[in-house]
Amino acid sequence: MDLQTQMKKAVAQAAVDQIQNGMILGLGSGSTAALMIEELALKIKSGKIKDVVGVTTSFQGEVLSSELGIPLKSLSSVSEIDLAIDGADEVDPKFQLIKGGGACHVQEKLVAALAKKFIVVVDSSKLVKKLNLDFKLPVEVLPSAWKQVQKKLEGLGGVGELRMAQKKAGPIVTDQGNLILDLTFKNGIDQPDSLESQINNIPGVLENGLFINLADEVLVGSVENDVVGVKSLNKI
Repeated sequence: MDLQTQMKKAVAQAAVDQIQNGMILGLGSGSTAALMIEELALKIKSGKIKDVVGVTTSFQGEVLSSELGIPLKSLSSVSEIDLAIDGADEVDPKFQLIKGGGACHVQEKLVAALAKKFIVVVDSSKLVKKLNLDFKLPVEVLPSAWKQVQKKLEGLGGVGELRMAQKKAGPIVTDQGNLILDLTFKNGIDQPDSLESQINNIPGVLENGLFINLADEVLVGSVENDVVGVKSLNKI
């Protein structure tokens, strides 16, 4: 197991340690969240965690959780979530995030917004001083509107391109049946809170990957002297 996978596994285990019996859980998407789901399933099977139910943020997470025997509910059937655990593509010092590398950020944001506590689990490579310098900002758009949205985004200073599929012809299609514009700002994102609202006010946009004032705790896997550990960040 390489060091990055070890970091992801360690941070996933640390998040699962915060789960209590009887909780409704938001189960995230991506590689680190998948390790968290696997760890949760092991603790349920061993009897260390009981009477929990999960709400997944993607079809991928739903399939994995079902295969591992984790009880699930739909998002529409719950009024609140006790604890949500998910990864992120970038985390800045104020705990503002970019998510959506897996094209699941609409459901991920719905789950995070409903959670009493939202824990972000990442390895140290995801920590940045400023958002969007390295990772593009995903914007989910209606298929019929992507061209006009692309032009509006240019007016905000962003260059957006359709995310294309790797093993099929054509663009990526989200779980909701929409397309993704991946957006780059020349000097990164200076005011993520206002930009989130500006983008979402464009007709044809369903949601963007800026997660503003949603993360309550960020757990980071790191390596020091070849020893893998986990630390909880302090928000600046």
